[in-house]
Amino acid sequence: MDKDIKYFAIDISHLVFDVKDSDSNYYRFKNSVSGFKKLLKLLDFNSHGVIEATRYYHYQLLIIY
Repeated sequence: MDKDIKYFAIDISHLVFDVKDSDSNYYRFKNSVSGFKKLLKLLDFNSHGVIEATRYYHYQLLIIY
């Protein structure tokens, strides 16, 4: 694993989405534009994310990400 790359695991549901990064930090955001903006502040050019999609709740996040 490249130490310069930060990995994010994202589990998204109807109202919220949970995020855990490669440093074992845990975050919870609202499944809304304001929550997506907060997530984007954590990311940089070397960030990689994996989404566990539930139904269609991840579509809005994918458009922004």
